[in-house]
Amino acid sequence: MLNTLRPALVFGLGMTVLLGIAYPLGLTGVAQIVAPRQANGSLIAGKDGQVIGSSLIGQSFSEPKYFWSRPSAAGREGYDATASSGSNLGPTSKALMERLRQDVEKYKVGTAPVPPELVTASGSGLDPEISPAAARYQIPRVAAARGKTEAEIGALVEAQISGRALGILGEPTVNVLRLNLALDATDGGIRR
Repeated sequence: MLNTLRPALVFGLGMTVLLGIAYPLGLTGVAQIVAPRQANGSLIAGKDGQVIGSSLIGQSFSEPKYFWSRPSAAGREGYDATASSGSNLGPTSKALMERLRQDVEKYKVGTAPVPPELVTASGSGLDPEISPAAARYQIPRVAAARGKTEAEIGALVEAQISGRALGILGEPTVNVLRLNLALDATDGGIRR
């Protein structure tokens, strides 16, 4: 019986070591060499060197002087990556309709319609980016709160637009954390 079990045990142990230890360590090593910033979470540090966020995970901004991110589907946890998921609320959900109504009122500027992504969460609930149209929509509020012209804030938004990947994949986006850091830098320093 031992002769029958030995090959299965050796194979199972060998695959565990190969696929459970060697392969992940090898991939981690390659990632650290090829793309160290991304492998370490694309962390963004303030001018004092302290980590203030990641360009890959959204953050909550609620002050009028900042551009606001998409809502998080993580609920009370905010933009906690461990709570990443959709809300599972459907189009007939009263709770969803009430939240959407409140968010539309919060974002409403003049008579222009609120861009849908400012009131709807992404699939992961952690999206760090908004469309250029959603950023442009917020320019009047941010300019008024900062005492700047809409043209000044608009130029900053335009400078922060990332194009399509490889020129054809995806849509242009604006990373909200990077935009807000650039905005703070124009006022003489990062305050986060």
